[in-house]
Amino acid sequence: MMMKKIDRKVWGVAAVLAPLVIVFVFVVVRSGPLSPVEVTVARVESRSIQPALQGIGVVEARYVHKLGPTAPGRVARVLVDVGDMVRQGDVVCEMDPVDLEQQELAQQSLAGEAASSVAKARAALDEARARRTFAAAQEKRYAALLKAGAVSAETVELNVREAATARSACAAAKAALEAARQQSAAQASRFRALLEQREHLRLVAPTDGLVTVRAAEEGSSVVAGQTLIEIVDPSEIWVSARFDQHQATGLAAGLDASVTLRSRSGGALAGAVLRIEPVADPVTEELLARIEFRTLPRPLPPLGELAEVVVSQQPLPKTPVVPSAAIHRQKEKTGVWLVDGSRLRFREVTLGRMSRDGFVQVTDGLEGGERIVVYSMAPLSDGTRITIRKHLQAGGKS
Repeated sequence: MMMKKIDRKVWGVAAVLAPLVIVFVFVVVRSGPLSPVEVTVARVESRSIQPALQGIGVVEARYVHKLGPTAPGRVARVLVDVGDMVRQGDVVCEMDPVDLEQQELAQQSLAGEAASSVAKARAALDEARARRTFAAAQEKRYAALLKAGAVSAETVELNVREAATARSACAAAKAALEAARQQSAAQASRFRALLEQREHLRLVAPTDGLVTVRAAEEGSSVVAGQTLIEIVDPSEIWVSARFDQHQATGLAAGLDASVTLRSRSGGALAGAVLRIEPVADPVTEELLARIEFRTLPRPLPPLGELAEVVVSQQPLPKTPVVPSAAIHRQKEKTGVWLVDGSRLRFREVTLGRMSRDGFVQVTDGLEGGERIVVYSMAPLSDGTRITIRKHLQAGGKS
């Protein structure tokens, strides 16, 4: 009797627990950790895409003029400020001449003295030439008298010596004149150098432009070659953009580009690739390209402002393409999740170029027409059961 009562109790408990177990299993399978993963899918298309390169750039001036003294000194006046527009030939800064005026007076005196020495040497040469001419005539006359027996041989010999001395004196006077001329030329050159040095004390704008740097104030001591004023041509600005070397295939001069300035995120400005710099950055593995504006933006952007650059390239031949969000990595392999009924399997693919709207070429691994997973609510694996949705709730994972 006792066993029958126990069996009745067991069956009663089982009758109560069985529905609960069935409900629990149903909940686990349908909405628990064993439930199908909600995904969105897309069909692989075969079409042409237009790739684009994205990079970050900096607004720079194409021509920068850095003005500074050619000799150390002290700043006397700064006549411009940052933001001023200047015209070619305008004086923008003056250096203190210190004792330059006294040096000019002293050198002018030395140059005058050297010129007087030249005149004195020229007069000495004229005198020596006159003596040489007279001695040569006397030499001939006494030679003729010797033939006639009117003078002795000793007298003729004396005149020969005097003529030779006169010729030597003339040569010495000529050399002295040449030395005086060279000395005069040297003194004159030193004087002109001082005058030019005075001109260099006035820093002059080499072109029309905008003052962007004022690096010294009145009374500042500066060294030779130090930049005091920097002037740029506001009509010649470009963007120096950097592109990842791995994605820079096809980057070339002449391609269209769009430039979005950080201060003007509302719209892109039309531009073009002016040139590709021949030296790449080996550290960041980037290429540097110069992007020019089709039309200069007004007002001009500040130099040094960051900009986003997108370079459009030529359309590529028709191939299978997939959304970039559908690309996954499994065990260091790149591929996509193919939909096989209600389950998934991983397909390894070889990727090509990417378009501006986020589609990637598949050069090997897909034929076109396959259904692939784009986004999922949980990580995926081979054989995962899925439920296809048009849209996923916020928080879904790709």
